[in-house]
Amino acid sequence: MGADVIAAKGRRRARPGAPVYWRQDLPRRVVMVIFPDITALDTVGPLEVFATANLISASIGREKPLYEIDVVASHDQPVPTSIGLTVNPTCKLEEVAFPVDTLLVSGGLGQVAACLDRRLTGFLRAASPHARRVGSICTGAFPLAAAGLLDGRSATTHWALAKELERDYPKVTVEIDRIFVRDGKIYTSAGVTAGIDLALALIEEDHGRAFALRCARSMVVPFKRAGGQAQFSVQLQEQFATTPAVQRVQEWAAEHLADDLTVPALSARAGMSRRNFNRMFRQATGATPAEFVERQRVDAARRLLESTDQRLESVAVACGFGSADTLRRVFTRRVGATPSQYRERFSLG
Repeated sequence: MGADVIAAKGRRRARPGAPVYWRQDLPRRVVMVIFPDITALDTVGPLEVFATANLISASIGREKPLYEIDVVASHDQPVPTSIGLTVNPTCKLEEVAFPVDTLLVSGGLGQVAACLDRRLTGFLRAASPHARRVGSICTGAFPLAAAGLLDGRSATTHWALAKELERDYPKVTVEIDRIFVRDGKIYTSAGVTAGIDLALALIEEDHGRAFALRCARSMVVPFKRAGGQAQFSVQLQEQFATTPAVQRVQEWAAEHLADDLTVPALSARAGMSRRNFNRMFRQATGATPAEFVERQRVDAARRLLESTDQRLESVAVACGFGSADTLRRVFTRRVGATPSQYRERFSLG
């Protein structure tokens, strides 16, 4: 779709200059900024969520779509992705029409070059004040940071690159253990599929929980993955320990959370001394065995609270906490809410 088509839609093409005024009877414009070597799912995953919202809206009789999607880049040539497919931009950056409701930046391994693309970072700086909200998927946080939009804010990105974001942009507070972070009008999400979580959260803001849940069910994805708050970064590193003995113990423990998972029991299963097991586990995962077990049990409790109406005592026993009081204490410390508060907010029932 070229610039003439954009102009024909009745919007003014201009530099960002005036405050955003959004007519409620018009579709909300979602603009996804892409660059060479993007991760395909970082781009199409969130956009499919908005497209699904349009399909559901049409199915219930709404004449106009809820969202209008544009994909933009520094040029109008096909942009290569991680899987070899290309994405055709709607238009070039300087052709973007305003107002913009939601401005997003895709992620991918091309983020290093994207941060050095002055046209791209300059566009983000100029457009940000005139979009209702601005966000990124995965390593899309890096161009946002390069544009100065994350200075003084909290943000997240793919867990494997969080330390790099923290090092390169010290004015950014990086929260590695989050699926997505909202700081004012700026939203950042963790790696790859977390962009879907973010898009569902944006739709929930716009059209309510029931509608967003319907979108999630249509796409066969969780509405509130792990409560929509906790990231799996540390767990991912733990799950993929390179030491076979540690990995076997991890896999067994995750399937037997109600069993004895103390260090003596786990080290015996690994066939190691307690001291050697502790040392190798920490070396392989960056966490102690007790920390790993606690995270696994809290995560299991989250899933039961979201998807069942089991009593708290039953959830505690099933997840290995022993008592509701212990579950309540550990869960509150880890999640920042009591189990009852969590269930009230995130239950899918």
